[in-house]
Amino acid sequence: MSTVVISGALWGDEGKGKIVDALAAQADTVVRFQGGSNAGHTVSVGGEEYKLRLLPSGILYKGTTCVIANGVVVDPQCLIEEIDNMKARGVDTSNIRLSNRAHVVMPWHKLFDELAENFRGENKIGTTKRGIGPCYIDKADRIGIRVCDLIDRQDFSDKVRSVVELKNLILEKVYNHAPLDVEEIIREYEVYAEKIRPFVCDTISLLNSQIDAGKKILFEGAQATMLDIDYGTYPFVTSSHPISGGVGIGAGVAPKKIDTVVGVVKAYCTRVGSGPFPTEQLNPVGDKLREAGREFGTVTGRPRRCGWLDACVVKYAGQLSGTDYMAVTRLDILDSFDEIKMCTAYKIDGAIINEIPASLKVLAKVEPVYEIFAGWQCDISKIRRFEDLPLNAKIYLERLASVTGIKLGIVSVGANRDQTIFLADFFD
Repeated sequence: MSTVVISGALWGDEGKGKIVDALAAQADTVVRFQGGSNAGHTVSVGGEEYKLRLLPSGILYKGTTCVIANGVVVDPQCLIEEIDNMKARGVDTSNIRLSNRAHVVMPWHKLFDELAENFRGENKIGTTKRGIGPCYIDKADRIGIRVCDLIDRQDFSDKVRSVVELKNLILEKVYNHAPLDVEEIIREYEVYAEKIRPFVCDTISLLNSQIDAGKKILFEGAQATMLDIDYGTYPFVTSSHPISGGVGIGAGVAPKKIDTVVGVVKAYCTRVGSGPFPTEQLNPVGDKLREAGREFGTVTGRPRRCGWLDACVVKYAGQLSGTDYMAVTRLDILDSFDEIKMCTAYKIDGAIINEIPASLKVLAKVEPVYEIFAGWQCDISKIRRFEDLPLNAKIYLERLASVTGIKLGIVSVGANRDQTIFLADFFD
């Protein structure tokens, strides 16, 4: 097997960055295939934290090619800042490759993101206001600006002028907002264009050539299944496809070229922003999970909503992505709990249902059916073999695998790279 996809199985923040970093040691190339700078991955190496927003988590391995593929919407200012920060910390950035087909986040995207969210009032989605949704809107509306446009000085200028003319009409007539200064935007982005130019290439050709040559490729999703634009808790979702199927669209790699899918599952649930969350604990249990897990957004710093693990969602994610293995993260956060719960079914009006309701009205009404597990109440952070885990921890994990029908592949017992238990070989 030479291609592995990492996909979040819940609402995001499952620890995908750490799992990608752990597997990147075996990979030749790590690919980010969707999302934008609204999603953050935190990787800890030797006690030192690296907070990543656009750069693939493989950036910390010297010699590993790091691809930002066509499905990503790229804020060039953010990307340049990340690259500069990595250089300042002694990280090699020479192997970054940026798709010439990726769409560019422009100033009007961020502005419209904020204006629209403020306009929604109590019905706000919970966007990070970083312009991601509006950039995908312009992409679908066929007025988007791509990286290949950005690095063509004349083409970029012409397209910006055309789009800003339209955007200014909307700003003035709909939002009663001052117009954008097109000349200022052009000058600002011309500087960005020269800084990112050395990294730009046709990543579709690059990736398919590498796969054909037997190179080991790791595809890294941002966000997670329940934030997928089609399959998540719409409209409280992102604007792209974090599931494994997103690789075909977001990286230009045919589905038949994907060998293995790994679903990342946090040992409890969190989500950021609005929308139904069946296992949310608005009580001391939720507070304890948040404090023990330091559950605050990597990019925004917002406190995350916390609750017990929802195996129904994990099973659903497995169906959508064809998940072969689970990577269970943050098991150590449950070390101090004397009792742990897992939702293994949903009940509505006294009847068990075997699906994730599409209607948010219905999903908000479901009653989680919990199974209760005895905690292990000891420090597992130094354990490196599955058989050495406390019996109660193994019972919890094995029940999760049984309920979801997904094999255990990785168990994480801490934030650092070495605090990882492998139960399967992913590149063989």
